[in-house]
Amino acid sequence: MSTYAQELRNTAKAMVAPGKGILAMDESNGTCNKRFEKLGIPTTEERRRAYRELILTTPGLSEYISGAILYDETIRQFSQAGVAFTKVMQDAGMIVGIKVDAGAQNLAGCPGEKVTEGLDGLRERIAEYYKMGARFAKWRAVITIGNRIPSGTCIEANAHALARYAALCQEGGLVPIVEPEVLIDGDHTIEDCYEVTDKTLEAVFNQLRLHKVEFDQMILKPSMVISGLTCPNPANVEQVAEMTIQCLLKNVPVTVAGIAFLSGGQSNERSTEHLNVMNAKFAFQCPWSVTFSYARAIQQTALEYWRGNDDKTSEAQKLLYHRAKLNGAASLGQYNAEMEKAPTLV
Repeated sequence: MSTYAQELRNTAKAMVAPGKGILAMDESNGTCNKRFEKLGIPTTEERRRAYRELILTTPGLSEYISGAILYDETIRQFSQAGVAFTKVMQDAGMIVGIKVDAGAQNLAGCPGEKVTEGLDGLRERIAEYYKMGARFAKWRAVITIGNRIPSGTCIEANAHALARYAALCQEGGLVPIVEPEVLIDGDHTIEDCYEVTDKTLEAVFNQLRLHKVEFDQMILKPSMVISGLTCPNPANVEQVAEMTIQCLLKNVPVTVAGIAFLSGGQSNERSTEHLNVMNAKFAFQCPWSVTFSYARAIQQTALEYWRGNDDKTSEAQKLLYHRAKLNGAASLGQYNAEMEKAPTLV
C-alpha cells in the first residue's frame, strides 16, 4: 500500500469528475515541430512555449478539463509573465500531469511491432516530477494490427512495461494513466479490432494485478474498438460505442477510477460523437466514468487558426474552449451536432 494511497484516490477521482476530461498536450518536440511545419510555424522552443501558454491560459478551460498531460520541456517552462506553467495550471484549478515514457521503439525479433521504453531511472524522474507539482503521469504502449500481428510477445512486453510503470507511479505519488493504444491504421474490421483490444486489455490487467497496482488509484486510457482507417466497410457510431463498452465491461475491473479515451486519429466530430453515444446509451451499465483524454481532437482547430500569430491567441483560445466544452457534454451523453457551430470569431 502506497503512503500516497488516499491522495492518489482523490486525484484519480478528480481527473474524471463529471463533465470533465483530460487534455493531452504531451507531444514530443519532434511531433510538435511536425505539426508546426505543416502550418508554417517556426519550430523553435519559444513558439512551442507560446503555443502551450495559449492552451493553459484559455479562460474557463478548467470547466471541462480536469488536468493536462505535459511534456518534459513544457513542465519546466514559464508563461510570458514569468509564472511557472505548473503554477498557471494549479491557479486555474487544473491538475498537472506528465508523460514519462521514452517512446515506442522496434521490438527485437518482432518485425513491424513496437515496445515502449523508459523504465530506466523512472523512479528518480517520478520523484522529481512530484516535487515540481505533477500528480499524475502517462505511459503509452502501441499495438499494431497487421499481417499476423500483434504477436503475443508484443502484447505481453507492453503489458509488462505498463504495469511496472504504474507500480512505480503509485509508489512515488503519481496517478498512472495506463494507455494501451491499438492503432487505427490499417484496413482491419471492427471485429478484428475487438479481438486485439480484448487480448490487450486482458494481458494489461493481468500484469497490473501481478505488480500489485491499485485499480482505484489509476486511470485507463484505451483506444476505442473501431474499424481501421482504410477499412472498406467501416462500422457506424452505434457499433463502435456498443462494441467498445462491451470490451471494457469484459476486461476492466469495476474498481478502476475511470476511463478516459484517446482519440487516436479520429476526426474531431467523430471522436466526440462516439464518446457521446457511449454515455447516452451505456452509462447506466458502466461502473466507472467514461470520458476523454484527447490531444489533436481538442487542439487542432485552435492550432490551425493561431498558426504562430500571437495576435490570434484569444480567438484561438475560444476555439479550444469550444471543443473542450463539446467533449465535456459528450462525457455526460448531452452532445448533439447542433452544438458544433463554431464560436463567432472577430
